[in-house]
Amino acid sequence: MLTGPAGAFETREPVGLLACAGRFPVVFAEKARECGIPVVCVAAYGMADPALQSICTEFSWLHRASIGTITRAFRRGGVRQWTMAGKFEKRILFRPWRWFHYLPDWRMLRFWFFRQRKANNDDSILLGLIAEFRAEGLECVSALDLCPELLVCEGVLTRRRPTRSEEQDIAFGWHLAREMGRLDVGQSVMVRERAVLAVEAIEGTDLAILRAGELCRRGGFVVVKIAKPEQDRRFDVPTVGMQTIETMRKAGATVLAIEADRTIVIDQAATVALAEKYGIAITSLVSPPGA
Repeated sequence: MLTGPAGAFETREPVGLLACAGRFPVVFAEKARECGIPVVCVAAYGMADPALQSICTEFSWLHRASIGTITRAFRRGGVRQWTMAGKFEKRILFRPWRWFHYLPDWRMLRFWFFRQRKANNDDSILLGLIAEFRAEGLECVSALDLCPELLVCEGVLTRRRPTRSEEQDIAFGWHLAREMGRLDVGQSVMVRERAVLAVEAIEGTDLAILRAGELCRRGGFVVVKIAKPEQDRRFDVPTVGMQTIETMRKAGATVLAIEADRTIVIDQAATVALAEKYGIAITSLVSPPGA
């Protein structure tokens, strides 16, 4: 048995995977296969990586907003524990004629319109969905229980260290990012000369970085990305990787500051090598001085 603080994976029992965008679902599925754990995957169509089809024991695309489709797939696969991995592009929820496009089932309509929530922020929605699945006998656990090595350790990951002025921007941005996380607005803040260029909201980190680059054409700004103060490890754990570095290079960002032991770095060696190539510093901190 592989255990962790939020749950456990039985090596002979299938695990359900609700997969969205990015490399994290693929990394999780590959690790589960190495450990001999069957993966029953339901993947968000248009978001998840098609490579999951060849990695998972059972696979199906989710073409519509249907809670019933997901729970039936998991139950057919003998799943009792499930996890979610990858970024859900929440902005699609606000496209025109969304309900006609996503064809929600009755359970999704009931969940969205009749379940009481204080807000439609990430925590409220995802905790509500976890409760819906639990009512079906499906318990959500953290993907990090299986692959905790993805969490970054403390230290400067690149040869280049942040300059003194960049360290001041990190300390300034850290406090702001922590407050934004407490409010469940976003995880990232972009800072130059102790001025906020952009704050991540529904658009996600990459688009927020690009927006900061448009507002600061001279470049040289810092990206601070940290976990919420009360981060639930079952979902929305801060994640960076090679795509983050590519976006930073395009926008002109020069430093990525992340939180040690609470941030996932996908393909860490390759990510650090790419940052080295572009002269971008990556630093992983518990809490920077002055933050």
